[in-house]
Amino acid sequence: MARGGINKAVVHKARQALLARGINPSIDAVRVELGNTGSKTTISRYLKELEASSPAVAIASRDRLGNALSGMVQTLLDQLMEEGQEAISEASAAFALERTTLEAQILELKSALAKVERQLATQHAALEVQCAELGTAQSSLQAELTRNAGLSQRCSDLEAMVVEKDKHIQSLEEKHVQARGALEHYREAAKEQRDQDHRKHESQLHEMQVEQRKLRETIAVKQDESTRLNRDNERLLGEARQQAKYLHSQEALVQSLNNQVETLRQGEAKNVGVAEHLNEHISALREEVKALHKAAAVAELRERETTARITSLQNENEQLRHAQIVELTPEEVSDASFQTGSQPGNQNAKPSKRPKR
Repeated sequence: MARGGINKAVVHKARQALLARGINPSIDAVRVELGNTGSKTTISRYLKELEASSPAVAIASRDRLGNALSGMVQTLLDQLMEEGQEAISEASAAFALERTTLEAQILELKSALAKVERQLATQHAALEVQCAELGTAQSSLQAELTRNAGLSQRCSDLEAMVVEKDKHIQSLEEKHVQARGALEHYREAAKEQRDQDHRKHESQLHEMQVEQRKLRETIAVKQDESTRLNRDNERLLGEARQQAKYLHSQEALVQSLNNQVETLRQGEAKNVGVAEHLNEHISALREEVKALHKAAAVAELRERETTARITSLQNENEQLRHAQIVELTPEEVSDASFQTGSQPGNQNAKPSKRPKR
């Protein structure tokens, strides 16, 4: 049975059209005229029925085609082929130009993608360097903090030592004051004693002759006591001088310790400044690391957009090629087959190869 849409009237119409163009209405030619639809067996049966029903008419129709009509048909066919070839050439040129443009855009996008990848690699390397510098800075900060703690402990020890020295110096000063007080008391007592002796000597002057012998003995005793007191006085003065020298040496030691404490305090202040500078540098490095992370995210986003655009351009290129192939109508395919003398079953042109990416 015939397929849907194929009947004797349709085959007759296709046969008449082929005869009008001067083409032999063979089974394949009729099938091509029908748009490559219908069974060859059905078309052959209908053609036999049509030839059997009007063989004389077909022969008469072929005989009436004269040279003038054949020349006119040939001229129209050549003109149609030339116009079709020009349209195909223009479409091919436009397609080639558009393909060249798209390929250039693809190359530019690939170059931009490579540039972005290089920038991303550079940023990754810079990020690794910054991370290494951050680790070094943290190690240096830890070392400085440890050293600062040692210096603080040493300063505390020195301050405790200074406090002990101050207490010792205060004790020495108290002893020195006590010694001076005792010396002054002794001098006052000796002076008072001498004054009393002098008054007694004056009061007993009138008894001097009577008690001359006793007075001489008393004077001798007093002289011995005076000598002993002078020696004691010289000894106390020597001890006072030694105490003064020791006090001066202790004061020099205290001054030296105060200078060392001041130097340590200055070093501690300097270390505090270095620590603050390192903290600021670490903060700046962290900000740079954040900025590099943001730049890497932006570069990755641009890379994704570039990849999506390349995919879209490739799809558009495929659609343009497909559209160029599909735009050929069955009549143009039949004309091209008639011009080249190829078989009707091989009319579809092969699609061009995709450009290498």
